[in-house]
This record gives sequence, C-alpha cells and structure tokens, in this order.
Amino acid sequence: MTGVEDVPLCRPVEALNSLEEFSSDTNGVAPCAVAEELEPEEDPVPVGARPIQIVIANEDDHKFELDATALEKILMQEHLKDLNVVVVSVAGAFRKGKSFLLDFMLRYMHNQSSESWMGGDDEPLTGFSWRGGCERETTGIQAWSEVFVVEKEDGPKVAVLLVDTQGAFDSQSTIKDCATVFALSTMTSSVQVYNLSQNIQEDDLQHLQLFTEYGRLAMEEIYEKPFQKLLFLIRDWCYPYEHDYGLKGGNRFLERRLQQNQHEELQNVRKHIHSCFSSLGCFLLPHPGLKVATNPHFDGRLRDINDEFKKQLQNLVPLLLAPENLVEKEIGGAKVTCRDLLEYFKAYIKIYQGEELPHPKSMLQATAEANNLTAVAGAKDTYNRTMEQVCGGDKPYIAPVDLQRYHEEFKKTSLQQFCAVKKMGGVEFSQRYQQQLETELDEVYTNFVKHNESKNIFYAARTPATLFAVMFVTYMVSTVAGFIGLSVIAALASLVMGVSLLSLCAWAYVRYSGEHREVGVAIDLIAEALWEQVSYTLTKVYSILYPDQYTHRHAD
Repeated sequence: MTGVEDVPLCRPVEALNSLEEFSSDTNGVAPCAVAEELEPEEDPVPVGARPIQIVIANEDDHKFELDATALEKILMQEHLKDLNVVVVSVAGAFRKGKSFLLDFMLRYMHNQSSESWMGGDDEPLTGFSWRGGCERETTGIQAWSEVFVVEKEDGPKVAVLLVDTQGAFDSQSTIKDCATVFALSTMTSSVQVYNLSQNIQEDDLQHLQLFTEYGRLAMEEIYEKPFQKLLFLIRDWCYPYEHDYGLKGGNRFLERRLQQNQHEELQNVRKHIHSCFSSLGCFLLPHPGLKVATNPHFDGRLRDINDEFKKQLQNLVPLLLAPENLVEKEIGGAKVTCRDLLEYFKAYIKIYQGEELPHPKSMLQATAEANNLTAVAGAKDTYNRTMEQVCGGDKPYIAPVDLQRYHEEFKKTSLQQFCAVKKMGGVEFSQRYQQQLETELDEVYTNFVKHNESKNIFYAARTPATLFAVMFVTYMVSTVAGFIGLSVIAALASLVMGVSLLSLCAWAYVRYSGEHREVGVAIDLIAEALWEQVSYTLTKVYSILYPDQYTHRHAD
C-alpha cells in the first residue's frame, strides 16, 4: 500500500463474494473475515481494529477519567511511539453524523492507493459505532485502535490517529461536560473538524469561543495561537446557489461569517476564534439523501447515499488525510510524538478533574449572575454615597447612635433599590445576591464606624491619656513606696513608669512618621484594653457605692 503500512483490512461479510469463491484454506481472505462469515451476528469490527474508549464519561458525577492503559496500548507500540503524530478529531452537536464521517475516513486510510477507496455500493459502513435516531451514541472520547503509519511526500513517516468525541448539547450533558470534551479534543488534535448542521449560526460561534477559552485556560502556557487547524464542516448545506459545495465555496462563506464589521460584541467572538487557531477553513457538504435520513435500517451502503454527497465526500476526506495534507501535532511550536501525546493527555485530564478552572455556565446563568451582580454594585454604591454625605472624610464626628440610625435607614433604601431592579433568574436565584448585599453593607458600615471614631478627639487622645495616667499613678506609687521603705514595689512602679514613657514616645513616633504601624496598633490595643478595664472597674465600684444614682442615671 503506497504511503501506508500494510494493515489487516477486515470487511463485513456483505462486502465479500460468496464463500465458495475462496479456497477452503482462506487464501486471500483475512482470518477475521472468515470469523465474520461464520458468526455474522457478533461484533463486525475485528479485534485489533475497533474504537477504544480513552476518556470515560461518568454520568453520575459528570467527571471524566482517562483510560491511560488503553491509550498506552494504542500509542506506545514499538513502531509508533517515537513517530510524530497527526490527530484528526471530529466534534460538534450530538446526532449530526460525526461517527458516520469518521468511518469514511477509515475506508480512505485502508484504501488510500485506490481511487475507489469509498468501497462497493453494497458494502455496509463499519468502524466507529453509529446509527440513525435521536438519542446519543458516543460518550466521552474514543480513538481508533489502529494507528496508521503514513510516509509523507517529504520523507518522514507520521502516525495518524482518528478520534471521535461525545456530541455536545444532549439531554444528559452539562455545559461543563460539553466544554471539557470539546476542549480536550481541541487541545490534543492537530485538526479539529467542527461538525455543524445547515449553517454557521451565531450561537455556534459563541459556543466555540466558550469551549476554546476553556481549553486555553487549561494550558500551562498561553501561546500566540494555542490550537492548530479548525475545519468548519457544514452538513446538509441547502444554498449551493449562493456558495458552492466544497472547500472553495465554504471558505468564501466562512470569510463572510467571520468578517469583523459588526457590533463590538460580535467582533469580539470572531477575534477570539482567529486568535485561537493558526488555520481556519470551511467545507460545505450536501444532504446525503432521504434514505439516509428516514430509513431506520440504513447501514451506510453507498447505493442509498445521494451522488452529490458521495462526490463531495471524495473531496473532503483526502483534504484531511492525504499525505500532502497531513498536519502534524504541535504544542508550543514543537512536534509531538505518540509518546508525548500520551503524557499530554494525562496532564490535561488532571486539570479538568481538579477545581482550578472555573465552571463554564449556560448563557442564561452567566447573564443572570452578571445582572444580579450589577444590581448589587448599584445598591452598594447608593449606600456608600449617602453614608459619605453623613460621615465622610470631610464631615465632623457624629454620635454612634445617630450613625447606627442612618445606617439602618440607608441600608433599607439600598435593599429596596436592589429589589426594584429587574433581574434575570427569578426571585430564588436573586435571594443569595440580596444576602450578599446585606453582608457587604454591614462590612462597609463597620469601616464607617472606625473612620468616625478616629475623628473623636477624645478617642484619638485615649492612648496618650492612658499612658500619662499610668505614668502618673506609677510615679505616685513609686514615691510613696520609697518613702515608707517598700523598695521592691517602688522599683516595680518605676519600671512600669519607664515602659509607659517609652511606649508613649514610640506611639508618638509612629503617629508622626507613619512607620512601624504594627507597633502603634499594638500600643493602641493595650491602652484600649487598659482603659476599658479601668472604666469597667470604676463603673462597678460606683454602682456599688451609689446604687440609687447609678440606676436612675441609666434609666434616663
């Protein structure tokens, strides 16, 4: 086989002539074909050439696991592990024919030297599991177990790996599931085929932006263009009179879709896509025909497929897999071997299993969050402005009781403003943002209280007054104790007086210079604790000595 290493080619029994045409010793027929003839009801994909689940989707906790052993068996074969790898992956919405397309790629890789690589008209399509219907078929990420070795025109051999992915937006997958699968396949592939139906709609581009950004976040380094080739494959194209089927018509169509003269929001989406991929292309594929779409027994035979579809398919597959068109996988400008690809898979899956990355959200949830956060910010700003008018930096000291009253009044006004704003997500969704607002307003109020207290001249003088009082008391104690001969007490009192004097000097220096603020804070805390303790003790003594006056004063 020109350019491809000989690999066992096993076809379903329908593709073979009757068994009588072959000798009894099976000359000319692969052993697996004989097995299929004898037991046609078993797996039509022969052992050694079948789809292997390499990334497993856990439907219970919506997490993904890498089957490293299975991937190692595929990539670490002796004749493959040191070859540069070409990874062709197909991704997109579920039930849009991704696996169906990959099976034609398999036919091409098996029959690359033949112009009739698509096979006979009555040959069923086998390989990656596919079927008609509306329920999803593929989950996680699958790789074809047979890696094709191709000799490129310029000499070196490369390994070609075909990858199938779980369809996005089915009824069982979260946005995070879809983003993880798409991002993983894009990060590890050299060619990503973005499989779309009928047209490129704006939501398709927005989802592509979300998924690729999720992939870019996971990469350790942000390269200028982190991903390689992206091919938009538009299935069931209905407007050939505007843009012809195939690559040329597709590229003209893509150029119009990605033009950057729209609204700024739409421009940002397009700029992001251009910044992520080193190469962009588009291929327009016609509808395969009514028999394919409506016949529940359709098994991929060419005679049931529209001629125009077959014609364009013959152009599409070589465009991706012909030796001269193969794109080798690169990361950071360096070629990736099969051995390297295994390690990259292991590293990337660990990132998506962790909690370092933000969870992507649906458009409604993201919009509702932004909507509520904007309402919180507006209400908080209103509270700040009104409180600044009462006790801002240029306002005099205000009594704590009055400040508390203003706080409650302005807080109520801010909450009413938050509730009055029309918000997406409903009342229950907004409830936690209202609680967040209340918490933040209380924190802001605490700061206003501290700022107000700093304006109180008596509060500001509390520390030096306390230290002076301690110095005076200890001086008197030291003098009296020395006079009556209690030298130890006199010495202790003198020591405390000296420490108080040093503390006062240090506090004054901190206040003047602004340096060593932690020392000033510690002195303030000690002085405040001492002040509070003495005040409490004096109040207690006063209440005991004059209980009637104390009760009457507090009643007033």
